Order: sequence, then structure tokens, then C-alpha cells
Amino acid sequence: MADLILSPNLPRPDEFYANLIAAHEGLTDDESAALNARLILILANHIGDSEVLEEALRIARSEA
Repeated sequence: MADLILSPNLPRPDEFYANLIAAHEGLTDDESAALNARLILILANHIGDSEVLEEALRIARSEA
């Protein structure tokens, strides 16, 4: 099992955030939610480690 990385790990986080926001421009709330769901599934598939994904879910849920 790989460890979930919680420390900053993006080389240009502001650029990624800007791209993420731009991807949502012009979308309805439902379309935006669908984009987020697709992105999550694509990234989960890329990670491919169910234990890491379950840990991420637990952490995300606890910070809600």
C-alpha cells in the first residue's frame, strides 16, 4: 500500500486551481457536479490503490 500524501505536492498549485475553475466556467450546477464526479473517478482509477482511496475518503469525510 502506498501512503496518502497530505503535504503540498503540486509544483504549481495556483495554476492547477485556475485550470480547475476554468473547466467549470459556463456549466450549470449539475454539469459542474458531473465534471467533479468524472474527475474524481479518473484520478481514483489513476491511483488504483483501494486502501489509499479509502483513507482519502475517510479524511475528506472527517473534514466536512
